[in-house]
Amino acid sequence: MSRIWFSGDLETAAAFWRIDRRDGVTLGFTTHDADLWFDGLLHRAAPGMVPSSIRKSAGFEADSAEVRGTLTHEAISAEDLAGGRFDGAFVRIGMVDWETRERTTLYTGTIGAVSQEDGTFSAELASRKEELARDPVPRTSPSCRASFCGPGCNLDPQRFTREVSIAAVDAEDTSLLLGTTVDPALFAGGSLRWLEGPYAGMTMKIAGWTGDRLTLGDPLDRQPPPGTRAFLREGCDHTLGTCGARFGNAANFRGEPFLPGNDLLTRYPAPAA
Repeated sequence: MSRIWFSGDLETAAAFWRIDRRDGVTLGFTTHDADLWFDGLLHRAAPGMVPSSIRKSAGFEADSAEVRGTLTHEAISAEDLAGGRFDGAFVRIGMVDWETRERTTLYTGTIGAVSQEDGTFSAELASRKEELARDPVPRTSPSCRASFCGPGCNLDPQRFTREVSIAAVDAEDTSLLLGTTVDPALFAGGSLRWLEGPYAGMTMKIAGWTGDRLTLGDPLDRQPPPGTRAFLREGCDHTLGTCGARFGNAANFRGEPFLPGNDLLTRYPAPAA
C-alpha cells in the first residue's frame, strides 16, 4: 500500500532531487539538514534549493514545475550552468522519509531554460508528457534523418572514433591544434568529446578546418591545458552518395533522395522543337 504523506501531525519527510546530466554525471539533493543515501546515490543537503508547486493533470497536457536555488552548493556552479552542462538533464523530484528512506516520485522531466541572477538560479522543467505531443511520423527529406552512428544508422561508433590529444588551444576563434595528424575531410561535421580538463564529458560539434587546426562550433570560455585527451568522431553529410560510397551503409539510409519536390508542380511540357 502506498504511503499517504502529511497525514499525521508530525512527519519525517523531505523533498529530493535527482539530476542525471547528459555528460554522465548524476547529482542528488535534499531539503533535509543532513545528507541522505538511497537509490545508490548520496543526496546532498541543499536547503537553498526549493521546488515550486508541481501541477499534475490526468490529461495529456504537460505538467509544470520549476526549481530555484542559490549558487552555494559546490556541485552546482555558475560556470557549469552557463556552459550548458545542465541543459536537457533528466530530473526526478519526490518525497523521502529521512528515517525509513521510504520515498515516492512526484515529477519526472528534463531541464529546459536556465537563468541566473544575483547569485541564484532558476530552472524550468519540461514534463515527460511533452513527448506525447511529438509527431512520431517522420517527414520526407532528401538527406538522411538518422544521427551518424545512432539509431537507424546502425554503424558502430567505435569504427569512426579515435582518441587524440590537444596540442594547443586558441580560445578567441575556438580552434584546436591536435597532437596527431588526421584527415580533415573525414572529421568535418563530426564531434569532439572531452575526456579531461574543464569540459570533461561535454561533446562539441566540429564546425570546420583551417589548415591543420579544427574549429569548434561552441565557445571555449575556459582554457583546456595542452595534452588534454578527447575522442574525435568522424562526420557525415547525410547524403546517399556518402552513405553508400564511403560507409557502405546505403541499406540503412533514412531519406528519400529521389522523391520529387514541390518544383514538380510548376513544371509544364515544352513544345517540341
